[in-house]
Amino acid sequence: MSDLPVVVIGAGPQGLAAAAHLLERGVEPLVLEAGDGPASAVAEWAHVRLFSAWPELVDAAAARLLGTIGWSAPPTGYPTGAQWISGYLAPLAEALGDRVRYGARVSGVSRRGRDRLVDADRAAQPFTIHVVDPAGTESRIEARAVIDASGTWRRPNPAGADGLPALGERAAADLLAHQVPDRSQPERYAGRHTVVLGAGDSAFNAIHELVRIAEAAPGTRITWAIRRVVSAGTFGGGAADELPERGALGQRARKAVESGVVELVTGFRTAAIRPEDGRAVLVDEDGRELPAADTVVVLTGFRPDLSFLSELRLDLDPTLEAPRRIAAEIDPNLHSCGSVRATGAADLAQPEPDLYLVGMKSYGRAPTFLALTGYEQVRSVVAAIAGDHEAAARIELVLPDTGVCGGAGVFDDPDGAGGGCCAPAALPEVLEIGRAPVDV
Repeated sequence: MSDLPVVVIGAGPQGLAAAAHLLERGVEPLVLEAGDGPASAVAEWAHVRLFSAWPELVDAAAARLLGTIGWSAPPTGYPTGAQWISGYLAPLAEALGDRVRYGARVSGVSRRGRDRLVDADRAAQPFTIHVVDPAGTESRIEARAVIDASGTWRRPNPAGADGLPALGERAAADLLAHQVPDRSQPERYAGRHTVVLGAGDSAFNAIHELVRIAEAAPGTRITWAIRRVVSAGTFGGGAADELPERGALGQRARKAVESGVVELVTGFRTAAIRPEDGRAVLVDEDGRELPAADTVVVLTGFRPDLSFLSELRLDLDPTLEAPRRIAAEIDPNLHSCGSVRATGAADLAQPEPDLYLVGMKSYGRAPTFLALTGYEQVRSVVAAIAGDHEAAARIELVLPDTGVCGGAGVFDDPDGAGGGCCAPAALPEVLEIGRAPVDV
């Protein structure tokens, strides 16, 4: 199979970096991208400014490839998604040329002549990748290995707290948004009431954008509903975060709550969404209701699409849907340290030989992924595919600490003991700020 390409699914940051590493090692890549351009998912949040600086957003092998055509990396600063594409990802895709195929949606991956049940001679057969183009025409590609870097962007979690769409959520789809608002396009939010669901970095960004809209549009109302109680980690690590802009995001959200610009509702687990005169009323599992919203911004995380891998043999954690070897390290129910170790080929390999899940998809439903993580993953994975097992086993990255200590169980029960690598006596501080009354 040495004459066959390695197929990379997804032309996002990690997929394009994987292709650059493969080329550098003399292995021919073929990148299949469902969108009509590079980093099509990033393009959908183009207005959002990243909290990682330029040096943390450029892969080393990609930079070496780009250097051959006169490109130089921006030395500093924090780009928006649009700037990340124009300043790095689009030039990288152009340098890869026709090795990147757009409008190529992967509908299934298997082994030639072998479904999931067949053991005999399985590993000796090439992968078969079924692809659908925009016209609906199907084709089949053979590959020596597959790197799935398809991400999770187009599989957002629903508003429902039980992981299923809340009652009425599908019918209210026109009133829901799953992206951070853009203050350059404020019409949907200015002078209106918006409810934000979620408690991660995307929610912090949404609060920041909405506050800027409210500054310019009197009468704009913002309600922020989170599932947990407020603790020391609710607003991120602040000054303790080794990515300063990530720490600053949460602190801006905290100030917005303390100032009264944002009403914070805690312990709110959405069970139903009821239409009311063209607006949406959110109801939680205890029957509490939020005031009717013109828009509900649902930023409750993402989940991987595993459907097109159904004929391959996977070993995934039953909770996170992430490779089992990394699950305990990134599981927000268990992980109580601010740092996460880098992961490589040995952590990401599946029972199906030469199949690797990388990038956001490798984290399953966990929310803490960084571009740096993905670049280290693809460096190691490509080394393994190329047979350089020493390089594949080597760890070349120490990830920055978040400054947050505490798992989800601790946050839900602020009187409970800390766990994992938190000191047993160190209980989270409970902050009584900005809890808004709820109209019932």
